[in-house]
Amino acid sequence: MKYLNPKADLTFKRVFGEHPDLVMSLLNALLPLTADQEIADIEYLPSEMVPENPLRKNSIVDVRCKDKQGRQFIVEMQMIWSPEFKQRVLFNASKAYVRQMNVGEEYELLQPVYSLNLVNEIFEPELEGYYHHYQMIHVENSDKVIDGLQLIFVELPKFTPHSYSEKRMQVLWLRYLTEINDETREVPEELMANPEVKKAVDALEVSAFTDAQLA
Repeated sequence: MKYLNPKADLTFKRVFGEHPDLVMSLLNALLPLTADQEIADIEYLPSEMVPENPLRKNSIVDVRCKDKQGRQFIVEMQMIWSPEFKQRVLFNASKAYVRQMNVGEEYELLQPVYSLNLVNEIFEPELEGYYHHYQMIHVENSDKVIDGLQLIFVELPKFTPHSYSEKRMQVLWLRYLTEINDETREVPEELMANPEVKKAVDALEVSAFTDAQLA
């Protein structure tokens, strides 16, 4: 069996932009959510966020969705790191946050926006961990948090399966993203044993793509 790289633009969007159950599983595994915050449903939103003012900058993300509570989730797969990527992530998350409100609505209706960014390069070499969680906190009292935007960056090259052994689905999804590529002919049994990951693996089979898509 031949597979395509799950990190490639076409495959990533097909797997996580067309299968609500898979992107929901990925988000629950990788976002900093407590048990009572886990996502139970997903509705896809347009990946292109067109500005109301044509003079403002347009932006496109890989996957954007929300749950019934109104929380929004942005998922990006970044193959090549660039210094301005963090600013782009903040820009897109802020845009999603602001666009929730219409004229006359109350601020209390605003729901959090989570931005999950998977990066195929090491961009924080001085930090040991691969998981970087940013949010707005009080500088002197970090337990004081202003909810709204949460930005998560994952450095895929730093990941090793034993890093988060207690978070099984996180390990499986990160193994899916780091162990499968164009050279893969046999997928590890541990990945195929999980129904969600197996579905994501099956979606990578070369036979599922047209010649035009492969080109």
